[in-house]
Amino acid sequence: MERGELEGLTAVVTGASSGVGAAAARRLAALGASVVVVGRAVAATRAVADEVGGAAFTADFARFSEVRELAEHLMARVPRMDILVNNAGVASPKRETTSDGHELTMQVNFLSPFLLTSLLWERLSQAPSALVVNTSSSLYRYGKIDVDDLDKSRGRYCHVGSYNASKLAGVVHAAEINRRAPDTMTAVAFHPGTVRSALDRKYPLVTAAKASLIGRRLTQSPEEGAEPIVKIVTADRATLRDVFYNRLKPEPLRSTAADPELGARLWERAELLTRA
Repeated sequence: MERGELEGLTAVVTGASSGVGAAAARRLAALGASVVVVGRAVAATRAVADEVGGAAFTADFARFSEVRELAEHLMARVPRMDILVNNAGVASPKRETTSDGHELTMQVNFLSPFLLTSLLWERLSQAPSALVVNTSSSLYRYGKIDVDDLDKSRGRYCHVGSYNASKLAGVVHAAEINRRAPDTMTAVAFHPGTVRSALDRKYPLVTAAKASLIGRRLTQSPEEGAEPIVKIVTADRATLRDVFYNRLKPEPLRSTAADPELGARLWERAELLTRA
């Protein structure tokens, strides 16, 4: 990869106030892209934007109203969008309900990214070769989706099950984009690795374990977690459809994620829940 390889392209990166998102913003800017930095924390988001010479926008993905406001600002101020990295995410050890009435993990990890992508669809489709990148997890293969109960309100709540389901939804979303989008738009999901980042902020023991000497040897830094984004963004678009990047290695989608019936039903349900 050469400096200037992304010259003339604009990348919108969410969850970019720290961690993988911030590292990705720096890498993409170093390759010549104009980077729009989106984050939840105002000061941290502005700091990253200043560092990469890009614009800063703040939004809490636990609120659909803020996602809609974000989309309005982006449509008004960003005339061209070539790359959308849906990287905002959360993991919660207990059931939390957003002000929109949805389970927090599913809303932040899937419903809000779905909404943002839908609201930016027109602008993305105008790019010569647009790319949507969904940050997921290799744990998506263990996820189970009940389209009629995305918030997992039935039965006992399991934080691991909710997280895995939200990551599966992100992969299914990418696959369905490829079915519905014009030929000029491609989507792919990826696993960044087990990264030392703010994703674990609600799990202090996990954060401490990752920060330990042994933990650091077994996990990836945010910079390493951002490597798949750079690889995907600079890859031949024709090689990206119907694959999942497990770190730097493309893998065929698992059958559940590739199921067109599930993709269509999940899309319709997400449209209903987000009013996209």
